[in-house]
Amino acid sequence: MRPVLRLGIALGLVTAGLGIWMACRSTYGARVAEDGRQIFRFDTFGDEKFWTDTAKMHEVVQSAVSPALALKVGLKVDADAIPPEVAQAIKAGQVDLNSPATTVTLLKLNAVVGLRGTVQTVGGKDTLVRLGITCALCHSNVDSAFAPGIGHRRDGWPNRDLNVGAIIALSPAVTDAQKAVYNSWGPGKYDPRFNLDGKSNPLVLPPAYGLARVKNETYTAEGPISYWNAYVAVTQMHGQGNFSDPRLGINVTQSPDLVTSKLASLREYQHSLLAPTPAAGSYDAAAARRGRRVFNRSCISCHVGTSGTDNNTNNKLHPASETGTDGAYAARTASKAYRTTPLRGLAQHAPYFHDGSAATLTDVVAHYNRVRKLNLTAQQQKDLEEFLKSL
Repeated sequence: MRPVLRLGIALGLVTAGLGIWMACRSTYGARVAEDGRQIFRFDTFGDEKFWTDTAKMHEVVQSAVSPALALKVGLKVDADAIPPEVAQAIKAGQVDLNSPATTVTLLKLNAVVGLRGTVQTVGGKDTLVRLGITCALCHSNVDSAFAPGIGHRRDGWPNRDLNVGAIIALSPAVTDAQKAVYNSWGPGKYDPRFNLDGKSNPLVLPPAYGLARVKNETYTAEGPISYWNAYVAVTQMHGQGNFSDPRLGINVTQSPDLVTSKLASLREYQHSLLAPTPAAGSYDAAAARRGRRVFNRSCISCHVGTSGTDNNTNNKLHPASETGTDGAYAARTASKAYRTTPLRGLAQHAPYFHDGSAATLTDVVAHYNRVRKLNLTAQQQKDLEEFLKSL
């Protein structure tokens, strides 16, 4: 056999093998991501033990939470989980949306985003006997295609309508003093340390999309995505698992650990969630082009690279005095400072900054023009805003 022919055959075999390997890897990655989607949407990590046995939320929902109230506090309904005949009855006004029994039916259908209910028929009546929460509660939304608050899932979109504090305050296990704090947070905010240190500086619920190029997914950059997933699953959702961070004096060990083995798949799914693209006509393209030049002069020293954060490359953090934002929350964390927030789908998730103190992108630009002494003209500020809308 000629050497050239042998080389050609060898290269062909290598290419074929590489193709098979890449196909297998792609299939494996897709399978892991699908596992992660199921975990993100439906896995409670065994937190029913807290939300049912301790907080008694199943009793609250069974007796007092109608679909109308659930939607009012920001809970969302997955329209794809509702059978066509039920959907038609809802549209026809034949379903009582002011009855808690209807909420129990929706939970039986697994249609309430972020809630998992176990419903049993007791004495001919559907009874909610167990209730837990999932990641999707705070980090999924719906497109409201069916009705306000009812539509197709949008995983990774922060639920800025969700009044987490008001929901927790419904629990009979919560003291009056705790209720006052929980009810003070308002929609779209949550303090992930209140139950640990008793202080309250609620944060805006962050998006869980666009994470593939983000190293540390917390406002204060205490750890990578799986660190935060584990922290939330164990210390906030009250799932049964292990989490340890000596910097914060936290060491939780539970057996069996229902969290740790799922973190890799959960991260893979979150990495697959792309940030939304701006809607057509949602910004002035010419102004955005001018705004990019303003951005490159005034903002790119911190919002660097494709991810838009200087935390990715050198773990850089900024003291509150440098950002002009409130430092009370950072003071309660291991890092004591804030990460530069990645720029991803900005127009889709107002308000801004860790505490939501900037209601609009106009406010964001004005804030940094003042704090960083950028000396931008009114037109330059407007152009910069249009550029941010284009991201």
